[in-house]
Amino acid sequence: MPDGVLYVVATPIGNLEDVTLRALRVLREVDLIAAEDTRRTRILLTRHGIERPLTSYYDAVERRRAPLIVERLKAGASVALVSDAGTPGLADPGYHLVRGALAAGVPVVPIPGPSALTALVSIAGLPADRFLFEGFLPTRTGARAARLAALAGEPRALVFFEAARRLAAFLAAAEAALGDREAVIARELTKRHEEVLRGTLAHLGERIARVGRGGISTGVPSCSRGSSGEASGGEMTSASTMRPRRRLPTRPSALRSGGPTRAAAASTW
Repeated sequence: MPDGVLYVVATPIGNLEDVTLRALRVLREVDLIAAEDTRRTRILLTRHGIERPLTSYYDAVERRRAPLIVERLKAGASVALVSDAGTPGLADPGYHLVRGALAAGVPVVPIPGPSALTALVSIAGLPADRFLFEGFLPTRTGARAARLAALAGEPRALVFFEAARRLAAFLAAAEAALGDREAVIARELTKRHEEVLRGTLAHLGERIARVGRGGISTGVPSCSRGSSGEASGGEMTSASTMRPRRRLPTRPSALRSGGPTRAAAASTW
């Protein structure tokens, strides 16, 4: 393995079988693994018989720890950056380390693989040839409402991440700002209890309010079966919405008055 390389390694978002052969090889060979949660990463490493040094690299320490890791890279060490689940840098730590490595002339190599973002978009069943990823919205009510209002006229599909405990509030705010569009909500993607809900924002909001924080009950079959492993950690819920359908116009001229169909998507962890 070349010296002084930062590998940005995608890891499973739930089902441990989703890790790539290349990712496993890199994790076995690097000098250090910078992990968002060392405990969760160790589960993956242990399953595949990998023993490498780990260092914590999460939001609260990212700015402080990035320069230290860059110094190791400059000294010739190879480092793998991993997040809790999925691809680092997508609503997860990674930006400061990647920028620091590039500024120091250290090669940065992607090791692609699982991503909650692409997993959601691939099954949403909504127009997503072009989409906008918004990540996590502000948690404060006013700031969240303002951001959603700014997106009301966006013609592309919208994708969000949101904590499951805030999903009901997000759906209500999205309906108020975007209208009662069609939506897709996914939870525990790739895990044994994977669930995908579809409907309008209002319908989904009512359904989530009924089940509360205990979970979402649907008949969607699991994508993680048999002896396959699962990563531990929080649940993931995803929602995708489209502009509300118009009633058929009574005059043909009204057919020309509407704009292109808009779509929005949201995902919550």
